[in-house]
Amino acid sequence: MKIAGFKAAAVQAGLRKKDRLDVGLIVGEGPVSAAGVFTRNRVQAAPVLWSRRCLGPGRARAILVNSGQANACTGPEGLETASRSASALAAALGCPAEEILLASTGVIGEPLNLAALTRAVPALVAGLSEDGLGQVARAMMTTDTRPKTAEAEGVAAGRPFRLAGMAKGSGMIAPNMATMLSFVLTDAAIEPSALQMLLAQAAESTFNAVTVDGDTSTNDTVFLLAGGRAGFPPLTRQDPGLDVFGRVLTEVMTDLARQIAADGEGATKLVIVRVAGAASDEQAKAAALTVANSPLVKTAFFGQDPNWGRIMMALGRSPAEFDPLKVSLDFDEVAVVRAGQGVGREEDAARVMKRPVFTVAVDLGAGPGRAEVLTCDLSHDYVKINADYRS
Repeated sequence: MKIAGFKAAAVQAGLRKKDRLDVGLIVGEGPVSAAGVFTRNRVQAAPVLWSRRCLGPGRARAILVNSGQANACTGPEGLETASRSASALAAALGCPAEEILLASTGVIGEPLNLAALTRAVPALVAGLSEDGLGQVARAMMTTDTRPKTAEAEGVAAGRPFRLAGMAKGSGMIAPNMATMLSFVLTDAAIEPSALQMLLAQAAESTFNAVTVDGDTSTNDTVFLLAGGRAGFPPLTRQDPGLDVFGRVLTEVMTDLARQIAADGEGATKLVIVRVAGAASDEQAKAAALTVANSPLVKTAFFGQDPNWGRIMMALGRSPAEFDPLKVSLDFDEVAVVRAGQGVGREEDAARVMKRPVFTVAVDLGAGPGRAEVLTCDLSHDYVKINADYRS
């Protein structure tokens, strides 16, 4: 995985207890167009506060990411650590500290080991390579069982362009931007305000439609960098090629979002909750999220129990307005509920639930609104992982 105009590297800096990569660096050839979306949690980590401020001009040179220590709930010292780590890297790259975007993931409340991080900077810079993005995808992992990457390409202004993205996230996953991080790179040239608009739009239907456990992290961050090496002038909001780029960007982010849901902590299956027939798209999404976040529904997914009454319960406590006697519910191709009542096909539905991926399709019969949310089941292993996360 590589994108023209960007190099990357990763090292083991000793921020984690395990013997593995824990700091990654992505660098553009010069300042590039940059956009970002961040957590809406009121408790925001120092790297989120730093990067949000730096993205004001819509330009950046590099992304520095670490795992193991979130640098969240660390007070003024955490902000000072963020500033000093950005300054150390900026000095090595010969750019202003404000062009360094930061992202951290790990244990909340633990100060970031600034000395270890700054010691790693020379090795990171020396190791920069066009082939280094895969290593960064590994360095940002926490409880993830595998790195998550995606690539796609398209044509704008008569010239081909490419995108490549990476993400981490397995638990504390209910992004509201917009512990989830994602970085997407492209060789396309795009004006910063247009880039920000596209990222915000794509996040709403992808990362903001994923839930593992209903918890929004203090560190959720998505960066989109456009290096401009594809050979066409920067796209603006008025360019028709912008729509093409937006579709390809959504394709990449959808792929990453599915990988996050499928790799939820302790997950054994990916479940797509699709709601149609709502009074509005907003109500459809609210209903889908309520179903996808319900512990009772998610444990039924794990037990392969087509307990459709739990889904009806979750729909009923959602903000969506509907008549219960008009609700239909299917598990893939199997009809389970019609006119708000079971139709006696639970054995067939149970067989569907043995699949690694299946869809719960709901029609509320109340209007044209629709939405889709990605989730996973809730297993014994989720409890085990999070009961001793810090030990």
